[in-house]
Amino acid sequence: MWRCSWGLGALSPGQDSLEDTLRGIVHAAVGTVPGVKYAGVSVVEGRTTMSTPAASDELVYKVDEAQIDFHEGPCIDVLYEHRTVRLPNMAEEQRWPQFAARAAELGVGSMLSFQLYVTGDDLGALNLYSGHADAFTDESEQIGLLFATHAAVAMADAQKLARMSRAMNTRDLIGQAKGILMGRHKITGDQAFAVLVRASQHTNTKLVEVAEYLVHPDALPLDR
Repeated sequence: MWRCSWGLGALSPGQDSLEDTLRGIVHAAVGTVPGVKYAGVSVVEGRTTMSTPAASDELVYKVDEAQIDFHEGPCIDVLYEHRTVRLPNMAEEQRWPQFAARAAELGVGSMLSFQLYVTGDDLGALNLYSGHADAFTDESEQIGLLFATHAAVAMADAQKLARMSRAMNTRDLIGQAKGILMGRHKITGDQAFAVLVRASQHTNTKLVEVAEYLVHPDALPLDR
């Protein structure tokens, strides 16, 4: 009887950064799902822009590049509608012939993909690869789906923490910039914030970048 205590236990939500969580997902997938040799997390934005924030091997980046180059593949297409997609034999795959041919050239024999999340036209996916054809069985799909479900929770939790951290950093930076203006021009906090807003509008620069410039004058120029 298969047990996933190690693989799922390696993905403890709320303990790591987003980058650490994604690295944990791909490396745990290799050691958890039967048949996997390589794993990667792919993110597609607007059904057009694809990136690979984490991979267990350089090969994964090259395979994902093929989906980008040919505008076809499971992450570009069916994973938006289906939780799981299996490509049993890359050399005989007909749904995405150009992508499959490139992947086969790179040494991929079969592929198994799982939807991690879909938000509008944005997609997160866990892609698993083998160097052999027919490497993934029904058991691989069942175990992989369970793993992907847990990974999606861990990823969402890490994304939430990352957003909160960025928001706190932004708030602190704007607060520092307001303090500088208040001390320099003897104005109130509301007046200082109004100055920052006007500078942002007049220079077509994000408010946080205006604040960054005040706090760290050498960080970025405003003359653009």
